[in-house]
Amino acid sequence: MPEPLRLVFMGSDPVALPLLDWLAGEGAAIARIVAVVTGPDKAAGRGQAVRPNSVKRWTEGRGLAVVQPERLDAGVLAELAALSPDVSLVVAFGHILRDAFIAMPRLGTLNLHASLLPKYRGASPIQSAIASGERETGMTLMRIVRELDAGPVADTERVGVSPLDTALEVEASLAAAAVPLLRRALPRLARDELPFLAQAASGATYCRRLEKADGVLDFSVAAAALSARVNGLFPWPSVSIDVAGTPVRLGLADAFDGPPDPAGTVLGTDAEGLLVATGRGTLRLRRLQRPGGRMLEAAAFLRGFVIPTGTVLASRPMPELVADSPFRR
Repeated sequence: MPEPLRLVFMGSDPVALPLLDWLAGEGAAIARIVAVVTGPDKAAGRGQAVRPNSVKRWTEGRGLAVVQPERLDAGVLAELAALSPDVSLVVAFGHILRDAFIAMPRLGTLNLHASLLPKYRGASPIQSAIASGERETGMTLMRIVRELDAGPVADTERVGVSPLDTALEVEASLAAAAVPLLRRALPRLARDELPFLAQAASGATYCRRLEKADGVLDFSVAAAALSARVNGLFPWPSVSIDVAGTPVRLGLADAFDGPPDPAGTVLGTDAEGLLVATGRGTLRLRRLQRPGGRMLEAAAFLRGFVIPTGTVLASRPMPELVADSPFRR
């Protein structure tokens, strides 16, 4: 049996944890982690205590070399090169890699990107795909190149998206999808039998880093588009509506055909949510949260926070999340 690939893992997001668990278990016969490169410990929470990210916490007690650089400089490059890695694997790392880092491992540097490329290149592929109404997304294994998420693709693992999936559920599905994808790909990479094919020249779309200001609704838009946005942006930055001066956070929504009432008008409730008229169809708000409270199913929320039928909810212009060319920084 061939020696396992010597793998440098680069990532900071919990989406990588199922894959790391696999690499530390069954996958260790295929690839052995020789170093983990992740973000520095940061202040977080109300007390602003300095804490490691989830990837750093995963490494604790495993005897792995852990590198937490502020910058990817020549010292970090030399430290990693000294480990003689066969391949680097990048998963939601948050750093742009210079050419020297990309070329350093013997078999190059690969990236797991959470979309079906060439769609949703950029910083928020999971949220943007859901908010755009996609019913399928996936995890893509690609080579890193200088152009944003434009490298040649080796393989994908597809994941379905239901109308009631938020970014939380889809992210969990994509995290799990990384395991069969790497289980297929890494042995072929080790044998130099893994083909990488150029992405389609057309059809590329781009998504940007999300901001709190993205969490708004324009009720003149169709209900299906509004529910997709609510679900895609949960749990962050999340969509909020203004109810008599109180910001109410939305955690889940769906849509169905409904009467042509003025957009933004609260139509009442049904067994599953608060009903709001839109530019086309009815938006059903299924989970809501008041400031300082918990996210609740609509019936429980409305027992303590009345939103009268006939209330007109204000619309706000919704910033574009996806474009045909990269967003300017």
